[in-house]
Amino acid sequence: MSFSSSNDPQRNLPLNTNSTAIPASCPPQVLVRLSTAKTTPVYESYWRFAAERQAIFFRRLEGRPGPWTEDPILRNHKFTNAYRASDRVSQYLIREVIYRGDPSVTEVCFRTLLFKFFNRIATWELLVHELGDISWTNYRFEEYDRVLGHALAQGARLYSAAYIMPSGGRAAAALYGRRKHRMHLRLLETMMRDELPARLVACASMAEAFRLLRAYPSIGDFLAYQFVTDLNYSTLINFSEMSFVVPGPGARDGIRKCFADPGGLSDADLIKLMADRQEQDFTALGLSFRSLWGRRLQLIDCQNLFCEVDKYARVYHPEFTGLTGRTRIKQRFRQTATPLHYWYPPKWEINEHIPAKRTG
Repeated sequence: MSFSSSNDPQRNLPLNTNSTAIPASCPPQVLVRLSTAKTTPVYESYWRFAAERQAIFFRRLEGRPGPWTEDPILRNHKFTNAYRASDRVSQYLIREVIYRGDPSVTEVCFRTLLFKFFNRIATWELLVHELGDISWTNYRFEEYDRVLGHALAQGARLYSAAYIMPSGGRAAAALYGRRKHRMHLRLLETMMRDELPARLVACASMAEAFRLLRAYPSIGDFLAYQFVTDLNYSTLINFSEMSFVVPGPGARDGIRKCFADPGGLSDADLIKLMADRQEQDFTALGLSFRSLWGRRLQLIDCQNLFCEVDKYARVYHPEFTGLTGRTRIKQRFRQTATPLHYWYPPKWEINEHIPAKRTG
């Protein structure tokens, strides 16, 4: 079963709002009326992909035998979950890094950022195996550098392939050295000595916390948004995931494929539009979407879904080239033998709904 596209290649979304009278006491305002955004057939595939990918999640969770979908593209290629927090690396981060160990603000921030700089489970487990307690209190650069440097010399991969961690260029090399892992260890030291954990706690919004992280060398928009999202899984900060979004490169590619004309909306606005319209569009397309036990798709999830539909469209909608012009999906699906026991941030209050002893 492959996803079908819309019969109308340029479906119009009613984005216009009627202007209302402005009280005389208000300061002068400039009102710009947005044109109607026009969608492509990929827009419909966005919702069909989300529904089927989430259905796969539940089929696996319920212990059904594979294959878990009739869609050949989803069956043969690797895609992230509809909900970011359901992905294997995020699940490991939440259960084994954020909520395991010293729960103090300082230590939670240190562990989370250390894990995220490499974003690789094997690297974290190597550090735990060799060093034992992973904490800022016991941190010594020489010990961490020794473990990681030895692994690198043995041919091990330290960083995840999910996205490229920038080396920071000459400016970062001048500050922290040329070896990438050393640069990130030194950068983490700088963050901790700047009292970043306490400064994050003092932030009034997710956007403010994002800007705080964004100010550090080699941390661009994409990484700052990923980092603040992961820190927000903890009790360190507690912002709504519907309050702030930053489109990544893959999401921008997916947006271009879904919208023939954005109607004057920014990429962030279009992601917010998707989050706002999710129930309406699932119903209109006759799709049954099983949410994460009542938790709606958040902005980070809708952002990620644009990345994934960009990949999906390379095969199903090859006529839409997007920004990069990529034409194939690199990663094939391979079932992981290690079972995954799902567990989410307790503040979401959904863990009690997870079936006991079920694996993904």
